[in-house]
Amino acid sequence: MKFYIVDDDQSILYVLQNIIEQNFNDEVVGMTSSSPDALQELMVKDVDIVLVDLLMPELSGVDLVRKVKEVKPNIRFVMISKVQNSEMRAEAYKAGIEFFINKPINLIEVKTVLKNVRQSLQMATQLSDISKMVNNFTPQSQPKSAEAHHQATATLNYLGMTSEKGTSDILKIISLMKAQKENYRNIDLEQLMGISEHERRIIDQRIRRAIKVGLANIANRLIDNPYDEQLSDISNLLFGYESVHSEMLYQQGKRSSGGRISIQKFLDGLVSKE
Repeated sequence: MKFYIVDDDQSILYVLQNIIEQNFNDEVVGMTSSSPDALQELMVKDVDIVLVDLLMPELSGVDLVRKVKEVKPNIRFVMISKVQNSEMRAEAYKAGIEFFINKPINLIEVKTVLKNVRQSLQMATQLSDISKMVNNFTPQSQPKSAEAHHQATATLNYLGMTSEKGTSDILKIISLMKAQKENYRNIDLEQLMGISEHERRIIDQRIRRAIKVGLANIANRLIDNPYDEQLSDISNLLFGYESVHSEMLYQQGKRSSGGRISIQKFLDGLVSKE
């Protein structure tokens, strides 16, 4: 994968470059201490993952993320910062970052974060390929919004969830997420859907039951096909490794309870593959 690093501390640039190239055998295609220069280069360079300092002069790290995301939404961002302010961090996540790396730089933390981002990007790419494969019958003239809806439906069908009542709720919500360009955490469903808090809880219950069915189905398929990489990629993106592993043990009678359900992880994962 191709990395780009932005930090006004030269020593941080070289530390991160060494960690990336020595531990992941990936390529650092550029690095700079100037966020305006970074913005210009990121618009033309082929980059997968960007590491950017939060408190940059001239153009802040958050503003840089926003501007690049407008043009290249698939680039993944990791924020570097010693700032612990929860509001500033929330703003960074809202702008579109994946993780934070704290200063001073810790080798184990950097390796862990970058491993997670790389895996997330790989899984999203592979899941997108799967979606295209199962949707190769979609008419080319279909509007993009309808095509995205169709792709999500195909994925839910792949998981054996389309007969569940919560499936229609899932499709409505991901359509709103895409229209608002927000993740599940930040979208105001009560306002957008015109529902009460009680109605929201009922919808959440339906969605949880539907996702639980999908989790059980994919866990059973992985039990039968433990080396199927496509199944593993989908399960990790939409449910998470620990949840799927727990569900597999439960289905095999080796555990008293199944995997935990995260509506946010499932819906964010479903949207990210489009």
